[in-house]
Amino acid sequence: MTAASVVAVFGRLQGSGVVITPRLVLTSAHVVGGAHTVTVALPGEAGPRRLHVVWSDDRLDAALLQSTRTLVARPAGISQIATERPIPGCEILGFPLIQRYGDRKPDLDQYTGTVLPMAGLLRRILTVELDHPPVASDEDGSSPLAGLSGAPVFADGRVLGIVRAVPRGRGHRRLECVPFTAVFADKEAERFLFGVLEPPTPVTRTHPRDQPHEEDYAEALGAAYRRTKIFGLDELGKRASEWDLDTAYLSLEASSRDQETVPASRRIDDLLATRPRVLLRGDAGAGKTTLMWWLAAHAAAGTLGSELAELNGLVPFVVPLRTLRARGDGFPSPAELPGVAGLMIDAAPDGWAGRVLAAGRGLLLVDGLDEVTESDREDAHAWLSGLLGRYPRTRCVATVRPHAVAADWLAGEGFEELTLLPLRGDDIQAFVAAWHEAARLDAGRDENLADLERDLAQQFRHNPTLADLARTPLLCAVICALHRLREGFLPDTRWELYRSALQMLLGERDKRRRIDAPDGIRMSVEEQTQLLQRLAAWLVRGGQTEFNREQALHQLQRALNGMPRVAEQGTPDEILTHLLNRSGLLQERTNGVYFFAHRTFQDFLAAKELVEDDQLAEALRHAHDQQWHDVLLLAAGHCTRRGLSVLVEGLLKAGSETRKRDLKTTLYVLAALAAQHGAWLDGALSSRVRKAVKTVVPPRSPGEVARLARLGEYVLPLLPGADPWHGEEALHATATLIGAVGGRAALPYARAFAEAGMGGYFATAWYAFPAEAFAREVLPYLRPQDMVTVWTPEQLRLLRESAAPVGITIAAECAPDEIVQALRGRALDTLGVTMHPRLTDLSFLRSLDCGRLHGLVVSGDSFPTDVEAVAEIPSLRAFSVHRRLVQDAKLDLTPLRSCPKLLVTVQGTHRKNILGADALGDRLTIT
Repeated sequence: MTAASVVAVFGRLQGSGVVITPRLVLTSAHVVGGAHTVTVALPGEAGPRRLHVVWSDDRLDAALLQSTRTLVARPAGISQIATERPIPGCEILGFPLIQRYGDRKPDLDQYTGTVLPMAGLLRRILTVELDHPPVASDEDGSSPLAGLSGAPVFADGRVLGIVRAVPRGRGHRRLECVPFTAVFADKEAERFLFGVLEPPTPVTRTHPRDQPHEEDYAEALGAAYRRTKIFGLDELGKRASEWDLDTAYLSLEASSRDQETVPASRRIDDLLATRPRVLLRGDAGAGKTTLMWWLAAHAAAGTLGSELAELNGLVPFVVPLRTLRARGDGFPSPAELPGVAGLMIDAAPDGWAGRVLAAGRGLLLVDGLDEVTESDREDAHAWLSGLLGRYPRTRCVATVRPHAVAADWLAGEGFEELTLLPLRGDDIQAFVAAWHEAARLDAGRDENLADLERDLAQQFRHNPTLADLARTPLLCAVICALHRLREGFLPDTRWELYRSALQMLLGERDKRRRIDAPDGIRMSVEEQTQLLQRLAAWLVRGGQTEFNREQALHQLQRALNGMPRVAEQGTPDEILTHLLNRSGLLQERTNGVYFFAHRTFQDFLAAKELVEDDQLAEALRHAHDQQWHDVLLLAAGHCTRRGLSVLVEGLLKAGSETRKRDLKTTLYVLAALAAQHGAWLDGALSSRVRKAVKTVVPPRSPGEVARLARLGEYVLPLLPGADPWHGEEALHATATLIGAVGGRAALPYARAFAEAGMGGYFATAWYAFPAEAFAREVLPYLRPQDMVTVWTPEQLRLLRESAAPVGITIAAECAPDEIVQALRGRALDTLGVTMHPRLTDLSFLRSLDCGRLHGLVVSGDSFPTDVEAVAEIPSLRAFSVHRRLVQDAKLDLTPLRSCPKLLVTVQGTHRKNILGADALGDRLTIT
């Protein structure tokens, strides 16, 4: 990362420079020589760039150059000396005139030396003594270090300062440099640096083993996490069953609780980019662990795309909590972080992890907060908050099941919550295409996967019930595999889906491959299931997800006592080896630690064991524990008619006995889901379930909305109507739940609200309903003050055909001409737009009817340009700019000085980054 930040500078002289923010270069003032623009060449780029000189100080001999485009996604960090002792092992990288190749083209040269903190102290300069004298030029006798002015001095990969002069009489071995802290202390320079640079890291010594180890560590992360197993492809061999995350990663949709400046759903990559700390909620199989692996491998390699470029070069520490629990380990200290993932690498240098974290270069990836027991979660909270309190600049992503911890559980530590959304539409189609592409790697000649892929894609498009089953990547993969095995015929319910998947894994896989009695052991599907469900139930009872070989052998021995036909074929150790090799359900993580490859199947098998062992009462005693909720729900699929009644009765009873509103809602929802599964349930009991659910509607929190939305259209008739007497809070909650259910079934309820003059509740929820039907049945009833949000280009097209509304927010990634075409001729009252790569300026406003526009809101991750177009709207009274990222770009509001009646609000930057702020006076509000 250090070499990528060093540039050659061509001003009055040829010198060197260093990229200190994505768009700013620091170099020497005497290299610039009073010019307003200079040319800069970056290593690896075909041609030079022209940069503006935005600050220069001859006294310091330093200058700042600004680019209009990103130079380096993640520049080298900044450091400062915090010792009086010499600091050996420092580096200087630059472009001296003596280092040339080809047609005298500049090339990087590298020098090592010792920083001498006390030499030059009175003059406040940074002094470096080179380890060896530089080789003198053979040509004209000029200084061998000419051209090195502006070159950065690195200590452990971070910039201490830049070279400015070579004092006489030292044999060219001593260099005088400008410490970066002196640049930052300059008031004029600070205008360009404030808010875009992290605080300097104190340096007391260098650690020469850190950089080589860090490179090895990145390679080990890549080897461990760059591939992932995909369900249903394991019979194809290692090549096909393990997907390369470099090419096969599917960026999922997620939602944020921040609904003001962020769309209701966006790609998880976009949302992670602007949030230093994230608690990511998601169902089992939703892709949480795959995402963590992908982040770890690519952040370490520096290969993340532009959305997540800020993570490139960070050092990921993966903390799989279920592995720690299975090993009986406590929560790791900083020194233990590199080892908890079991990477194939030598031990880290002493103190390395702490130095990485202290420098703000750590990326902490905590996987599975729900996989520690409820009693241990507060210990997990204390560990995580303590670690981040000690190293506050550490970025962190932690994963958890949707309802395992309370809302805002980590809010005090600066975490924002995101929730992975179910797969739908284009994502399902993309997954189907990728799955079949992998299957083709080992398909037989007589297998027409292209026809199967087309058929399944069609089924997903035209069968909403099937699409609803494919809520997660895991379940989507199960459907792909079963569709292939059954040549197009698929199960109708979630429970039948799991049963069929187990049949495929435990019976059909070896049969298809013509493998008979592998390992000398032959077991039926039911025999394998019996053994696996004993293990699964034992894990659930113990609140575990991983186990060691000794524990597994103990459980298998107990089960084999009642299975003589299996027991006579091998020892418990041989039986376990057979299950590991052949079932496709058990995997070994490391050092004899085993786990169910998919938590969903562990819960499904545990539920089967509890039902068959007549232990529903035991399961219901754990109804208060979130880790048992999926087990209780999946038990419904195993129950007899009598057992289903017991289960539903027990869930209703547990719900009525708790005073916790969230838990009550969860248990009533589980009862309703279980009741829906049964082929037959007593009518009186079904009525009691509906009455119970009705007592917890409308919901009172976002968590309750998510729980009740699981019931789908079942919950819709139980909601209060669109009558004003219900009160604002109840109406808002009811509308939110209708939007969360969404789809065609919820559309009549949204229309009823709109017809009653309350369509504004759904103005931002167009994404939840069929686009054309919503435009036809809801949009016409919106009031003038209802500001509708457009999420897709299709919705923008449909807006052209609708007379309403006059308030519009465009969150879709559309080109300016598409916006103009959709809004031309519409008299707008309020307009909101989200900036993105296809929309960088506001000039399109000149092509719209803005004669009565009084409010304009601009959001996104960058500032808009061409604010002159805003100043040309005479009716405008309020202009707001909201962004999440603090960048080095400036917002130029000077054109708005001519608008005396305009009030301006800016969120997401410092006043010093706003040009024209003083001229606006008290008409400008900065939040």
